Amino acid sequence: MPLLEGAGHRVFAPSLTGYGDKAHLLGPEVGLDTHVDDVVGLITEENLSDVVLVGHSYAGLVISSAANRIPERIAHLVYLDAMVPEDGESAVDVQPVTQQLIELAEKSESGWRVPPMPEQPAPFGLFGVTDPADVAWLRGMLSDQPVRCLQQPVRLDNPAVNAIPRTHIHNVGAMPAGVTRRPVPPIQPNGTAAQVWELPTGHDCMITMPAELSELLLKLA
Repeated sequence: MPLLEGAGHRVFAPSLTGYGDKAHLLGPEVGLDTHVDDVVGLITEENLSDVVLVGHSYAGLVISSAANRIPERIAHLVYLDAMVPEDGESAVDVQPVTQQLIELAEKSESGWRVPPMPEQPAPFGLFGVTDPADVAWLRGMLSDQPVRCLQQPVRLDNPAVNAIPRTHIHNVGAMPAGVTRRPVPPIQPNGTAAQVWELPTGHDCMITMPAELSELLLKLA
């Protein structure tokens, strides 16, 4: 945020329900639709327009449905090492390995909590973060994910959403076994050629390469 704000842009990094300063709201009723409401609510309450909407990882589902709801306010969609869905798809359709997380949650004591992924040996680390200080900071921020986030489908049934330009940023560092990336179609829904950029790092590039990521985002703004 400081890097983008320092370049003169207004930046929002909202906490989705159940995370960060909204962690006390975590519950089994929270799902993808809840998080879409969070993002749409922020944009409309702040009366934002010409928004460059960035979704990282699971949040690729969130920004897709949010743009479907308010396409007139969105100038660009950025899928940051993110799930890129089609209409009616859930996280499992886009990233089949998430079915394992759903099954673990359903068998757990709560029946709905998906715990954060454990740290793995280098070069994978914790979501690609390997510096001990960064790992400790990140670990302190992680919380369980409600299983409904992975089960509810994305809605992309508004034709206007197809006109929104898209950019895909792929983190091309080491990728854990079982995690796959859906190929980006050469032609995007608005008829333009796909724009795909790469960062030579792990999944959480906002921690490992914040300056480089900011430079890419500033090209779009």
